[in-house]
Amino acid sequence: MNKIIDAHIHLDQYTDKAIHKMQTDETIEHIITVSMDKASSIRNLQLSRTFPSVHAAFGFHPEQPICGESYFTDLFDWIRNHQTEMIAIGEVGLPHYERLKDPKSYPLEPYLELLEQFILLAKELQKPIVLHCIYEEATLALDLLEKHSYMAAQFHWFKGSSPTLERMMRNGCYLSFTPDIHYEHDIQLIAKNYSPHRIMAETDGPWPFEGPFQNMKTTPAIIHQSIEKIAELKQITTAQCYKQISANTKAFFAL
Repeated sequence: MNKIIDAHIHLDQYTDKAIHKMQTDETIEHIITVSMDKASSIRNLQLSRTFPSVHAAFGFHPEQPICGESYFTDLFDWIRNHQTEMIAIGEVGLPHYERLKDPKSYPLEPYLELLEQFILLAKELQKPIVLHCIYEEATLALDLLEKHSYMAAQFHWFKGSSPTLERMMRNGCYLSFTPDIHYEHDIQLIAKNYSPHRIMAETDGPWPFEGPFQNMKTTPAIIHQSIEKIAELKQITTAQCYKQISANTKAFFAL
């Protein structure tokens, strides 16, 4: 039986019924659930305590208004107090889509300062960091990672330039691919050219997808199709691809 690991999902945004249904799928070996904020982190912690296959990452998603200093002092204290039950820091990073819509409401500087604090926290706790950083924001994240000599980073659903990808590869960063690898040519090129030892598969669920997944609910099970596509792009067997992606993900998250 080929088993899968969802390297990035927002499990706390699913209904209890949907979560329980996932647990009946014997092909799902591990689920990495990332957090939007403190409330999301608490919910994901509860899920990880309930289901052995679920592993929680704690953080603050950047595509939302930034909170005050006291909020993050409290969040960082809470993360430190629960570090033994945390698999990674995440999801954290820099806003892109919200800044495009409303740049005045999303000045980059406070988000850069916050990301640097999260990188330092990940380094302090020796946990990997799950990043929402695409296009030009990815280069800024790499600047901070290099500044602090901490490269245990996953760039989830990455989109960006070849020079940025080459820099990520030199630094040993990981990329995770969503089901849009089936129909997005740019994503396919990234998968073709990136190191096979630094790739993972994710859903970013419950985010919906197009192409063969149109009108389908996003669950970890669709990773099987993503792995088949990655195998095709990498020109390896599906069995080899399952094995490699599983090994990569277990190595990154210390599973």
